[in-house]
Amino acid sequence: MADAKVIPFDDDRSRGSAVQRPQRRRSAGNRRKSGESALVREVQPLPGRAFAQDDVPVTREEQPPQRPQDDGGLERRIASGLAFLRRRLTGDYEVDDFGYDEELTDQVLMSLLRPVYENYFRVEVKGVENIPSEGGALIVANHSGTLPLDGLMMQVAVHDHHPAGRHLRLLAADLVFMLPVVNELARKLGHTLACAEDAERLLGQGELVGVMPEGFKGIGKPFSERYKLQRFGRGGFVSTALRKGTPIIPCSIVGAEEIYPMIGNAKTLARLLGFPYFPLTPTFPWLGPLGGIPLPTKWTIQFGEPIPTDGYPPEAAEDPMLMFNLTDQVREQIQHTLYKLLVQRRSVFF
Repeated sequence: MADAKVIPFDDDRSRGSAVQRPQRRRSAGNRRKSGESALVREVQPLPGRAFAQDDVPVTREEQPPQRPQDDGGLERRIASGLAFLRRRLTGDYEVDDFGYDEELTDQVLMSLLRPVYENYFRVEVKGVENIPSEGGALIVANHSGTLPLDGLMMQVAVHDHHPAGRHLRLLAADLVFMLPVVNELARKLGHTLACAEDAERLLGQGELVGVMPEGFKGIGKPFSERYKLQRFGRGGFVSTALRKGTPIIPCSIVGAEEIYPMIGNAKTLARLLGFPYFPLTPTFPWLGPLGGIPLPTKWTIQFGEPIPTDGYPPEAAEDPMLMFNLTDQVREQIQHTLYKLLVQRRSVFF
C-alpha cells in the first residue's frame, strides 16, 4: 500500500416505558358537581338486605399504581459497554488490512455522528433501495461544503437506512492521512487512500465503496458556484468499476453547500499551511472557534439508479472514449438530480 500510485479520484441502533400515575381529580365530598365526574358516589343499600362491605365502591385513586416492569435493558447496555471497554483495553478486537475497525465504528463513531445527522442536519434519504444488499458497488457523489462532512453523513445514511445495514468505505485524498488524529479516525471509519489498487481490492471483497471525484475543486469552490459540478477528473473511478464489473450508483447531496458559505479564499495563507485552500466565510475566521460551527441546513441525500458495468469486455477498462462517456453519464445524472432536488426544496434550513 505504501507504493500505491494515487489516481485522480479527487483530483488536485427494550426498556418498557414507565407507567404513568393516574391524574388525581378533585371532588367536593360525595356530591357530584355540575359538569364534573365524581370519583366517589353515595351508594344506597338495596332494599331488604344489609349494607355489605362489598358494596363499597373502589375509586381509581384507591388502586395502587402498577410498578414499571424492568426488562433488564439498562443492565444489558451497561454489561455490553463494559465488555466493549474490556476488549479495547486488552486488544481483543480486529481491524482489517486497511485499519478499519467495524466494532468501534458501530459502537462509538456512528453514535457520535448520528445526532448531527438526525437532529442537526435532519438528513432525508431517498433511493436507498438502489444500493445492492450484497456485493461490491461504487457510489459516486458530488462534493461540497468547505469541510468534508458530506462524506460522513453519506456513511451514516447508508448504514442506518439500508436494510442490510451496509458500511460505506470512502476513498479519501492523501491530505486526510497526513493530519494527526484525523488520520487515525479516518482509518477506523473505513476510509482509505484514493488509489486504484485499494479501490479494486475493496470492490473485489464485495465492499460498498464511495468516491467524490470532484475532490478539492468541489469542496473548495466559492459559494457563487454552489451545486455546479466541477470536472470529474480523468474517469479513474469508471475504469476501476469496469475492471471489477461492479455497478456505479450516482448520489446527489443537497444542503452541504450552505453549511460554510465560502465567500473568499486566502490563497497565500493556504500555501503557507500546505492546504489546497483557506476558506473565508461570513463567520470564519472572524468569530474565532465559533466560526467553525456549520450552519444547521436541511439535507437531502438521493441515491440514483445503478449504472451497470458487468456487460463490457475486460479491455473496456482501457478504452478512453468509453470511460469518458460513462463518466459524463454519471456526472450528468448527479447534476440533473441536484437541480431537481433544488426545485423541490422550499427552504435551506427547514
